[in-house]
Amino acid sequence: MIGALAGDIIGSVYEWHNIKTKQFELFRPDCFFTDDSVLTISLAEAILTRGDYVSLMKSYYRRYPDAGYGGFFHRWAGAEHSEPYNSWGNGAAMRISPVGFAFNTLEEVLERARQYTEVTHNHPAGIQGAQATASAIFLARTGKTKHEIKTYVATTFGYDLSLTLDEIRPTYAFDESCQGTVPQAITAFLESCDFEDAIRNAISLGGDSDTLACITGGIAQAFYGGVPDFVTHKVMKILDEDLRSVTSKFMAVYCNKE
Repeated sequence: MIGALAGDIIGSVYEWHNIKTKQFELFRPDCFFTDDSVLTISLAEAILTRGDYVSLMKSYYRRYPDAGYGGFFHRWAGAEHSEPYNSWGNGAAMRISPVGFAFNTLEEVLERARQYTEVTHNHPAGIQGAQATASAIFLARTGKTKHEIKTYVATTFGYDLSLTLDEIRPTYAFDESCQGTVPQAITAFLESCDFEDAIRNAISLGGDSDTLACITGGIAQAFYGGVPDFVTHKVMKILDEDLRSVTSKFMAVYCNKE
């Protein structure tokens, strides 16, 4: 999942200052972790400890209240009730990468992605986005080709993956929906030659840069067998001690084959 965290951190400085080029400093000095990383790591802890994900998300929210959460999640996390709010937003897909690494059959990955998503994003499009992302990670880490991953995602979830990045980039703008984020993020992975190239592809689209790169990064990590050592080092340096600890534990348990 560290690939997802890397994408979030690298993209953090471009979310509101979009760029349309792959030529940029990978880790700017002002890069930071956002809600994408916080909620991804809270899910990692839920999987590691078999804890209640709702309680953990709300606990992480209280510890990191200024991480940049969306308005609906902000209200949900601060409320006494915990009813889902029928969201189709890309927050469903941005936090789901641990599921793709932790479970050992496609069927379980799909079911766990649904379970962990619908506690907030119980709209069909939100569940679809999370399942598409988690399944792409699972297929990537179990040796499927890019063509097989593309075919599965397009066939199963109905996403249009026919456009190239060069066709998407000129008119692509900020889109907080799963429908407007997940296909583009997957395409950024499909057109990449290595992990770093995948992240550069995602950010070069503009839009919700940190979330795009977060989704792409998880898939790229799985497909390319890990992330470069310098990327891991930078991510761990930017995370605080608590987030770093959970990340290290999850990676040791579920990503030790990389």
